[in-house]
Amino acid sequence: MDKLLNLLENNARIKLEDLCVLLDKSPEEVTAMMDEALREGLILGYKTLIDWEKAGSTHVEAFIELHVSPKKSHGFDEIAETIARYEEVDSVYLMSGSYDLLLSVHGKSFQDIAFFVAKRLSTLDDVLQTSTSFLLKAYKRQGNLVGIAEEDSREKFFL
Repeated sequence: MDKLLNLLENNARIKLEDLCVLLDKSPEEVTAMMDEALREGLILGYKTLIDWEKAGSTHVEAFIELHVSPKKSHGFDEIAETIARYEEVDSVYLMSGSYDLLLSVHGKSFQDIAFFVAKRLSTLDDVLQTSTSFLLKAYKRQGNLVGIAEEDSREKFFL
């Protein structure tokens, strides 16, 4: 199952025929494995990684560090789950270190994100402090180079 998950994580559009060859399994076996992974919640979804800057679209991203007050019975889970339900929020992580939660958020403008922080996040009782950093440029995203030409590894042998 791990090999299947690794293959899908690196290319969600990989053809069934290719998976069968790489896993040395029949189409029925691979399909059953994928169905099982979906049922068990191992596969959470399929997404396409977009270079919004190259697409010419207005798309602003930010990372927000939060200091929050955990609940005695639920720890950080309750506030994290509340925040995770906001449509502006892409990711929520419980962190060790100088802050409690790290959020990845998106909007159409810097003002959209500032409004989200001021009107929605900061007003939550358990949020004690926020610190927002806006993404200026991505060089690598989820293992993929962004706006950087891939190096041809064959050149290394001739230098």
